[in-house]
Amino acid sequence: MRATTIHAPFDMRVADVPDPVVRNPGDAVVRVLRSCICGSDLWAYRGESARQAGQRIGHEFLGIVEETGAEVTGVGRGDLVVAPFTWSDGVCDYCREGLTTSCEHGGFWGSVGSDGGQGEAVRVPFADATLVALPAEAASDDRLLAALLTLSDVMGTGHHAALGAGARAGVTVAVVGDGAVGLCGVLAAKRLGADRIIALGRHEARTDIARRFGATDVVAERGDAAVEAVRELTRGQGAHAVVEAVGTEQSMRTAVSITRDGGAIGFVGVPHGSGTGLDLSVMFDRNIALRGGVAPVRTYIPELLPDVLDGTIDPSPVFDLTVGLEGVPDGYKAMDERTALKVMVAN
Repeated sequence: MRATTIHAPFDMRVADVPDPVVRNPGDAVVRVLRSCICGSDLWAYRGESARQAGQRIGHEFLGIVEETGAEVTGVGRGDLVVAPFTWSDGVCDYCREGLTTSCEHGGFWGSVGSDGGQGEAVRVPFADATLVALPAEAASDDRLLAALLTLSDVMGTGHHAALGAGARAGVTVAVVGDGAVGLCGVLAAKRLGADRIIALGRHEARTDIARRFGATDVVAERGDAAVEAVRELTRGQGAHAVVEAVGTEQSMRTAVSITRDGGAIGFVGVPHGSGTGLDLSVMFDRNIALRGGVAPVRTYIPELLPDVLDGTIDPSPVFDLTVGLEGVPDGYKAMDERTALKVMVAN
């Protein structure tokens, strides 16, 4: 089969690789219909996170079950399914607590020795615990497929950040970052009932989506100017709940500075850069809480799926470029150059 491999910084290739097969009784093989490129994939693309030459890549996909192991009972051949960005066994202590990303036997797609989502097919360990079945009719609805694909990562991650920040009715939420996760954080905050949502972002096409998703205000400034602008909008106090969806030192400093005393930050931006930007004494003095991390999206899919299916939320606008599998290297280039927000791969 064909799959995306990374060989060096800025060197993405679509190559012939062995077809996935069932190795264990709990495995399934899924033929990929839709996958996508994540902002976190760009750190490998740019050489900021290490990869072996020829390693697979991609962790967001949905598709059709082609084969199952003898112990798989929850999904079967021909089922349309979505996969969260990690596999998990569903029975360990962490899984039972909902923290599927810490599963004792789990792992990430595209890690050494595993298939990546940006390919024709994927072997899925612990298929019953990992995969979530979708309505068969969704396979013929391109918009709905795009919306469902976000449940593999960005919608669940935005939801995780909004929950961590304490988004709810009666509060003001600020979202730092105008990438797909930040925009889904806006959508999640709106779904959770936030009265006011301030989106921080400089790119008009992206902030237009933020407004469509529920943002009531947009702050285009950065750094100290952004802090001042948010405080002007909040009577000098800052936001009750802040979503940090970038992961740089500057973005975290901004998040802390725009959080209201007694508020909370939900951080899901993959950390990269020279430091965390955290001043614990400031957070201590102002009673600011910090929650977040790698989102256990498998736990959130059952909650979010009905709202996607009935149109209560529609995250599909985060995809603004679609390529075929052979066009994945061009998709990386487009996202790296910020000419695309998020690239979907249609097989």
